[in-house]
Amino acid sequence: MPGLIGKKIGMTSVFSVEGKNLPCTVIEVGPCVVTQLKTVEKDGYQAVQLGFEEKKEKHSNKAEIGHVQKAGVKPQRHLVEFKEFEQEFKLGEVITADKVFAEADFVDVVGTSKGKGFQGVVKRHGFGGVGQATHGQHNRLRAPGSLGASSYPSKVVKGMRMAGRTGGDCVTIQNLQVIKVIPEHNLVLIKGSVPGAKGSIVLIEK
Repeated sequence: MPGLIGKKIGMTSVFSVEGKNLPCTVIEVGPCVVTQLKTVEKDGYQAVQLGFEEKKEKHSNKAEIGHVQKAGVKPQRHLVEFKEFEQEFKLGEVITADKVFAEADFVDVVGTSKGKGFQGVVKRHGFGGVGQATHGQHNRLRAPGSLGASSYPSKVVKGMRMAGRTGGDCVTIQNLQVIKVIPEHNLVLIKGSVPGAKGSIVLIEK
């Protein structure tokens, strides 16, 4: 299985065998159910669709209910497709974290970074400001400075780093090590930080 869907719980720390204190992110991974199997003959590509977190039928529309009824499972809050897998799956099969991940595995984690709202260039791009507060400078400590030429091209060049909305982007962190798997609670401890706020949905890929 190339990966699973999970929910970021928070951060903690564990001690390694050498006695080092390792910062870890706790992720509730699965259990995920197989809701659809896509084939090259029917859909043009091969993929397995997994569902995560059940929800009540009264909170689902008829299309969602009909989709999962083919697999014999309840409606799911999150549906994600995974490609590039070798093993065979069955509709309605439940996949848990201990079946996919093991200690010392290296994984990639995909999540949505925290939204920061509208921010200036210092926070958004790491600018240093125009200069000091002396020599006639007024309110220029966090200003972007010059934006380009004047008479030509007489416009702001596309892609110029300026103030704007920050965060809320899809971010992938590669080669994070799995420190511990707790199957009875569907928890996976991953060394380091992963993108997203507490309670956000993340994808863990091998």
